[in-house]
Amino acid sequence: MTSAGGEERVPVVRAVGWTVAYLGLGFGLMLGLFALLAPTLVGTNGRPGEVDPGALLLQTISGFAGFGIATLLVGFKALGLDWADLRWSPTAGAGNGFGRGMAIGGAAAAGAVLLSLPLGRAGFVTEAGSLGGYVRGLGASLLLLAPAALLEEVMFRGVGQVALARAIGRGWAVVALSTVFALLHVLNPNATPLGILNVGLAGVLLGFAFYMPGGIWTAWGAHLGWNGALTAFDAPVSGMPFHIPMFDYLPGGPSWLTGGRFGPEGGLLASGMIAAAIVMARRWAGKELA
Repeated sequence: MTSAGGEERVPVVRAVGWTVAYLGLGFGLMLGLFALLAPTLVGTNGRPGEVDPGALLLQTISGFAGFGIATLLVGFKALGLDWADLRWSPTAGAGNGFGRGMAIGGAAAAGAVLLSLPLGRAGFVTEAGSLGGYVRGLGASLLLLAPAALLEEVMFRGVGQVALARAIGRGWAVVALSTVFALLHVLNPNATPLGILNVGLAGVLLGFAFYMPGGIWTAWGAHLGWNGALTAFDAPVSGMPFHIPMFDYLPGGPSWLTGGRFGPEGGLLASGMIAAAIVMARRWAGKELA
């Protein structure tokens, strides 16, 4: 019996076991390396309540090391997967896929913010800074966000999702890993039940993007497009603020509509935009999710 994409079906228990092994090994190595290096390398941000660039960079490096080893041992060695199975190759459509993903994710995030202006009485207030400072601040934030977004795609649209899809099908595997993705955001600042639900919906979007032409590059683009667009508007990303000079975003209210302090991801406006993006990604994925 085969699943979508022509993959041979495997027992559910075996697939779940390897998925848990992959996530457990990856997170274990990541947290261990971070704990080992953090005392000497973290603490570069002087603004209370904002993202510590040093911590985020170290977390990303530790994550690539941990999940790189997990991919090698569980994915390549134990399961016999290759780069094509993990949708890293062929790379001929990587650029187009990344750009298409950026457009999908960026448009959904921008739509949630812009709709909050007339519907949620959100707005912007000016602060000290120049256009040049804004560009530099946004560029610096994107340099941090880009590898972090790719890491999360490796975590949740990597070996675990591919292994699980061979047992329960690609669509259900996307939902399952998106649930884990959402639950890992529960401890984010100012998290709300609706915000966590929306993070799960975003995971579904990214999981479908993974099966669009371009594979993981498309999913990476969609992830970075969403986070990057929110940052460009100076809105929090999953509850975490990135300070961009020149203006501040005020979310307005009510918070169930605009997201409040969690950022646009916490509101119904984002729910609608993500749902629309999911429909679009599902259509583009086509037979890969049939």
